[in-house]
Amino acid sequence: MKTSCVKTFGVLTSGGDAPGLNAAIRAVCRTASVQYGMRAVGIKNGYRGLVKGDMIPLDVSQLSGLLTVGGTILGTSREKPFKNPQPNPETGLLPIEAIKKNYREWNLDALVCIGGNGTNTTASLLAQEGLNVIGLPKTIDNDIMCTDMTFGFHTAVDVATDAIDRLHSTAHSHSRIMVIEVMGHKAGWLALYSGIAGGGDVILIPEIPYDIQSVADKIMERRNAGKNFSIVVVAEGAMSREEALLSKKEFKKLRASMPESIGYRVAHELERATGLESRVTVLGYLQRGGTPSPYDRVLATQFGTQAAHFLARGDFGKLVALQNSEIKGVPLSDIAGQVKNIPAGHYMLQTAREVGTCLGD
Repeated sequence: MKTSCVKTFGVLTSGGDAPGLNAAIRAVCRTASVQYGMRAVGIKNGYRGLVKGDMIPLDVSQLSGLLTVGGTILGTSREKPFKNPQPNPETGLLPIEAIKKNYREWNLDALVCIGGNGTNTTASLLAQEGLNVIGLPKTIDNDIMCTDMTFGFHTAVDVATDAIDRLHSTAHSHSRIMVIEVMGHKAGWLALYSGIAGGGDVILIPEIPYDIQSVADKIMERRNAGKNFSIVVVAEGAMSREEALLSKKEFKKLRASMPESIGYRVAHELERATGLESRVTVLGYLQRGGTPSPYDRVLATQFGTQAAHFLARGDFGKLVALQNSEIKGVPLSDIAGQVKNIPAGHYMLQTAREVGTCLGD
């Protein structure tokens, strides 16, 4: 058995679920146990469980069969203990005080926090409070800084691409514009990758504010060339050029007042601009659920095994990241509160343009 400076650690999953969470839990706990003899404590429902002390011992026997299972055996929540903290009316403790109390009472030497931007931002704040923390990058949006890829992303691309493939036949049969709305509130990675993979004629992403007339012109160009249908892939955070000029507060107010999501608005706009029939499919939570792809199983396992090694050598305050095909540790403070948007000159944007895809500009 190898030596380790950590004897007992807690593991939690926080934020939206994503394929590969169970694979990551399995990898970090099995490696920590088999290689170093560490004990694992499962924290239920993300940071909410950490505040409440809702924890269970995890042993290797409980990890069997998890590799292919979607969701998370630990449960999750969007609890943010540092956002507008209020004392517990029963104990009088603030969330961070309760976390530290539970950390001590469960004899934890460290925490492994698996999640997206919000989860790892909170992990960074916990590290600043003196807790030993390691973060793992999970999100179907692929929008965490300092890592080339997050687990969950490839499975979501597979699901979205399969949906686009299926909608092609309906679009062709009925001579329609088919608008497919995918997730991606602040970053358009999922829309861009699935749109290219699915042969989308138009891809609208948050990073490139769209001009509806440019989109309509593309569709009419296809129509005039004898192509009687068009596929429009829209990220949920896509915005028009007019919206891009609004302040953050004004934009949020406008979106809150919309009776339907952005996919429906784009469809209505295109019907008015082209006179062609449009239909909308919002993929929603289908993109987050189900069995992880082989790629995500492997990536989540790589992240989890390396997290165990980080624990053993006391390399805390780090995000386990993928950079140029290597697993590295990145300070959590470097990624906290940030979003990895698609850069203006990214090669995937150029790839889309070179095959004739309209990006709305």
